[in-house]
Amino acid sequence: MPARKSTKSSTAKRSEAYVDTSALIAFADRSDSYHSLFRRLFSDPPPLVTTPLVVAEGHGWFLRRYDTAKGLQFLSMVETMPLHMAAVGEPEQRTAFALIRKYSDQEVTLTDAIGLHLMAVRRIRICWSTDYHLGLTKVPLVIHL
Repeated sequence: MPARKSTKSSTAKRSEAYVDTSALIAFADRSDSYHSLFRRLFSDPPPLVTTPLVVAEGHGWFLRRYDTAKGLQFLSMVETMPLHMAAVGEPEQRTAFALIRKYSDQEVTLTDAIGLHLMAVRRIRICWSTDYHLGLTKVPLVIHL
């Protein structure tokens, strides 16, 4: 009897992951307690989605914590990564404002809220973050897997 063909494609597309600021910082900063995890994850990533707000937050973090040279290194790192940079316009901002109001008992930033919105509309099922706010809508954080 001939072997059955697999119903799964060997080239099945892996699900997207949303990348938050904390994942980029952990990957770039060797002193971060999650550095080894994110180094491993970024070595063979699924399709990755982030926003310019995430990059701006990360850049600002390196500027404040270190200096302009580290800030530029961070931007160079991001430029070479396989990240899809999702556009953030007025519709995303309006939805994010509503999410901030919904979770007003939490310290949810605009960057967080836009990330929550993108994960919902893109049906993203995993979030690369160490920030528990990014799990508010029940998308699992990679640090808990």
